[in-house]
Amino acid sequence: MEPQEEFITTEEVEQEIVPTVEVEQDVPVDIEGENDDDDEMMNDDEEALEVDMSNNSLTYFDKHTDSVFAIGHHPNLPLVCTGGGDNLAHLWTSHSQPPKFAGTLTGYGESVISCSFTSEGGFLVTADMSGKVLVHMGQKGGAQWKLASQMQEVEEIVWLKTHPTIARTFAFGATDGSVWCYQINEQDGSLEQLMSGFVHQQDCSMGEFINTDKGENTLELVTCSLDSTIVAWNCFTGQQLFKITQAEIKGLEAPWISLSLAPETLTKGNSGVVACGSNNGLLAVINCNNGGAILHLSTVIELKPEQDELDASIESISWSSKFSLMAIGLVCGEILLYDTSAWRVRHKFVLEDSVTKLMFDNDDLFASCINGKVYQFNARTGQEKFVCVGHNMGVLDFILLHPVANTGTEQKRKVITAGDEGVSLVFEVPN
Repeated sequence: MEPQEEFITTEEVEQEIVPTVEVEQDVPVDIEGENDDDDEMMNDDEEALEVDMSNNSLTYFDKHTDSVFAIGHHPNLPLVCTGGGDNLAHLWTSHSQPPKFAGTLTGYGESVISCSFTSEGGFLVTADMSGKVLVHMGQKGGAQWKLASQMQEVEEIVWLKTHPTIARTFAFGATDGSVWCYQINEQDGSLEQLMSGFVHQQDCSMGEFINTDKGENTLELVTCSLDSTIVAWNCFTGQQLFKITQAEIKGLEAPWISLSLAPETLTKGNSGVVACGSNNGLLAVINCNNGGAILHLSTVIELKPEQDELDASIESISWSSKFSLMAIGLVCGEILLYDTSAWRVRHKFVLEDSVTKLMFDNDDLFASCINGKVYQFNARTGQEKFVCVGHNMGVLDFILLHPVANTGTEQKRKVITAGDEGVSLVFEVPN
C-alpha cells in the first residue's frame, strides 16, 4: 500500500516548463575528422540514418571507440579522464582547443565505469565492470601517470568515489552488495584496505561520503541498495552507524539507486543529511547524524496507466548550495525542483527523454539527457538559458569546469560531456 497522501499531484506544481527544441546557434561540424569521405561514413547497403548535426560545442575528444560512461577532472590541473565501453581510459587536456591527448590507461577487463582523481590530485582511481580497480600515480607534475597498484575483489563494481577532503581515500560498491574503502600509500601507491562491509543483500547501487568537513579523523560513508536498505558506515572501524530497512519506510519496497549529500548551507551546518531515490519513485531524506532519522518520505510521481514502471526511477539528485532547492531527475524526462523548506515542488521541467545527471551551480541547474543535450536552467525561475547540442546519442555523464582565477583573460564555464556515441564534447556556457 503506497502512501497516497504523500503523492505530489500536478495541481501542487507551481509551474511546468517544457524546454524549447530550437537552439539559436546551429553549426554543422564533422566530429569524426575533416578527412572522412561520405562513402566511409555510410555504406550503400545500410539504411540511411537521419542525424541532427546541430552543434554548438567548442571542441571535442573522439578517441574512444565505444560509449563514454564516465568522466572525471583533476582538482588542480586542466586534465580530463574518460572511461569507456572500449575497456580503456583516456587522459586529455581541458584547456586547449582541440584537446591534447595525454595518454591511454589499459589493463581493464570490461567497460570503465568510474574515473576519479584523489582530492589532493596525486592519484587517479579507475574501476571497470569486471571488478578491477586500477590506481595510477601522477609523475612529473601530473604530466605522466604510472600504474601503481590494482586489485579485483568483486565480480562487478557499480560505483566508485574518492573522498572529497581526505587525501588518497576511496570507496566502492559492488553487485554482490559489498562495500569497500581503501587508502593509497603516498610513497608507492600501494593499497591499504580500511574496511569491507557485507550487509546489503543485493547490488550496492550508490555511496556518498558524509561529514566530510570534520577532518581526517572522521571517515564516514552512506550506501544504498536495490534491497531497500540504506546503511551508514564508520570506514575506520567497519562498524554500522545505522541501517534503514523497509520497516522504517512504511514497509514500502524501495530499490534505492541514487544518493546525494545536502550542502551544510541548507542544513545549519549538519553535513550528514542525504537524499535517496529509488527506481520506483520513492524519495527519502535522511539525517545520518541522528541515527538515520527520516526527515521526508514521498512518492514523487503518479504514473499514468500507459507509462512504464521505470519511468518513475529517480536517476539523479542535486542540492543547491545557494537556495533552498533540491532537484530530482526521472527516467520519464521530468525534473522536479523542490523547495526544501516546505518540501513542495516549485517547478517541473519536462525533457524529451530520460534525465541522466543533474548539477546545481550558483543560480543555475544543469541537466543532461538521453536525447543528447545538456540544458542550463535558471534554478529560481525555471527559465531555460542555454542548451548544449552536438551529440546524436545520449549524454551519460558530464562535468562543469569553472574559469581559472587570475589568468587575466575573461573565461566562461565549460560543460564537458561523456557521450553514448563515444565522443566527449566541450561546451562554453555563455552566461
